Amino acid sequence: MNRYVKQLLIFFVLVLAGAPHSSAQTEEEFSSALDSARAKEDNKKDSVVFTAKYVRYTTLDMMKQATRTVQLDTSHVNFQYYNKQNIPWNPSINLGSYGLATRDLLFTPNKTIGFQPGFYALDRYLLKPDSVQYFRARARFSELYTVGFFFDDQVFRARLAQNINPQWNIGAEYHATNTDGYYMNQDYSDRKAAVFSWYESKDKRYNLLVNGTFNNLNAPENGSVVDEGIVGGDVFQDTSSTANMGYLTRLSGINENRPHNRWRDNGMFIRQSYFLGRLDTINKGLPEMEIHPTNAVAHNSSIRQRKFLFFKNEADLYGAFPLGDIERVDDTTSITTISNEFTYTFYLRGKGVFKNEAKLDLAFQNDLIWYSDSLTSSFYQNSTLKGNLGYKFSDRIDVRAAVNQIVVGQQAGDFLYEANADIFLSENAGKISLGAYSQNKSPEMVFDRMNYTFHQWENNFNKTTTQNLSFAYQNKKIGFSGKAEYFLMDNYLYFREVDNPGNDELLLRRITPAQSGNLNLLKISVWQNFRVGRFHLDNMVVYQKTDAEAILATPELYTWHSFYYTNKLYNVMDFRLGMDVRFNTPFRSPSYAINAGQFYNDNVGINYSTYPIGNLWFTGNIDRVNLFLSYNFFNQFAYPKGYYTVRRYPMNDANFRFGVSWKFYD
Repeated sequence: MNRYVKQLLIFFVLVLAGAPHSSAQTEEEFSSALDSARAKEDNKKDSVVFTAKYVRYTTLDMMKQATRTVQLDTSHVNFQYYNKQNIPWNPSINLGSYGLATRDLLFTPNKTIGFQPGFYALDRYLLKPDSVQYFRARARFSELYTVGFFFDDQVFRARLAQNINPQWNIGAEYHATNTDGYYMNQDYSDRKAAVFSWYESKDKRYNLLVNGTFNNLNAPENGSVVDEGIVGGDVFQDTSSTANMGYLTRLSGINENRPHNRWRDNGMFIRQSYFLGRLDTINKGLPEMEIHPTNAVAHNSSIRQRKFLFFKNEADLYGAFPLGDIERVDDTTSITTISNEFTYTFYLRGKGVFKNEAKLDLAFQNDLIWYSDSLTSSFYQNSTLKGNLGYKFSDRIDVRAAVNQIVVGQQAGDFLYEANADIFLSENAGKISLGAYSQNKSPEMVFDRMNYTFHQWENNFNKTTTQNLSFAYQNKKIGFSGKAEYFLMDNYLYFREVDNPGNDELLLRRITPAQSGNLNLLKISVWQNFRVGRFHLDNMVVYQKTDAEAILATPELYTWHSFYYTNKLYNVMDFRLGMDVRFNTPFRSPSYAINAGQFYNDNVGINYSTYPIGNLWFTGNIDRVNLFLSYNFFNQFAYPKGYYTVRRYPMNDANFRFGVSWKFYD
């Protein structure tokens, strides 16, 4: 039997075992809807019209605070940003086509401690357990989403959720992507799925969350375009009539010999929580009702299996890899993690409307990790103590402190201490947020150990330490928000090309992990939105100043601007018509090590010229349908003819995209 089928069967057995069967439907909100639906069917006179307000969902983070749901989002705002590589507020550098290896353009620290494999190139595309939504639906909810049809990127998603009874909801979602790319061997594909269930007892004290996530990502590797014979080594300066697919690439295997990086990431997660003592209710009897406990206990359990594979079966004729005569490569890293977390939460608050509230979380987490690569295998174990302390005062001041400390195990000594404070001044004056954290983090496994065909090392690096201070201000009245962050880091880890002053052919394209000394970075982010009638101008500017530009490989300045017009067409379609422009200053563009799946700083140190990149777009909503049309990089026909973000990999050409989603509530 297929192993995915086995995992699905195991999941549904867990759901059926963990959620008690109940045929009694005593909840007023469900029974009233059911009576109306029956009347509609039996009498053909009375009816109920289901809308998005009947469909609500929660997340794991929300359930850790209280039983709270939010209404399904049906807006078309930002609907055009389907490609996770090109999210304006989280831009990336990448290999030039949807689904290929990607790294953050702006400095984004990793605040995770404990065991980490260190593979991030395809991380943006994963469907993760923490991102799963759990529904409460009085009517069956389903959604279909698609981008492409006859275009290069074909992205499809389907989602379904339905309440079995007032206490128990089950659902599933499925994602499928196929892309053609712009050059040979850029045809990315993925298949992702999630199944999920939420059960809440009649007395509102017991909650069960269960999900299973399944990811199979396949990113082909072409090694970049061969620049021999191309004018200036730049395809965008080439005056020949060669189509993109006609350019020679360093790797050209097809079908079963196609070189590729494949990620498989499958997991099962279950959380059981129980509320003790007094329950405080907000908005009782309404869809937005919230249940706040005074004491709660919870147990989270998960198993996650990850596999990172690189395959090729062809001679390296054009120098995609370090020098060698190995044709067939099968490099694999496998990781299995079993985690269990036990949590106790205590709240201290007065009765009635919440004005003051103190909260204490205490938790213990144990992780069991089985690691293996092409040559070795190891077993690790970590035990972590967690604590969170918070206090809310008069809905204006919210102070929080958190401690995460690994006390026993392979990564013992790792910690993350964090403190935050939100101060609400007034509706006109806005809100101030203060933050600070201190982190001590073990090296990711790829830095300490690698046993791949072209890259081998065994290291014992020091832990990376990070000190952070932040100040943020937000004023919704004037459409402004800004944040200043300061980072002081020591023993920062990165990849670089090995030193090669003599230009020795044996050392070309060989990478090695490296560790820095002290380095500083100041990051200032500003968002300002303007509106004049139906015209809007949204702006984002990020300034980064560091004394380690050659190590961090990130631009000093990044800006994004979106100018658009909003209106309603014939009182039927709510729409936006606009243009985006983004820009960043030149920075040391990294190279990409194919079989290691890592971006690295090479010895050439090219700073590619950067230009404004513009997109034209339209988004609209008609009842339950959202759609978008976009023409991306429209200025290619004027200037520039093209651009790079990663050495040797030309970015995508101008392209037209179309997407649509349908939501159904009955």
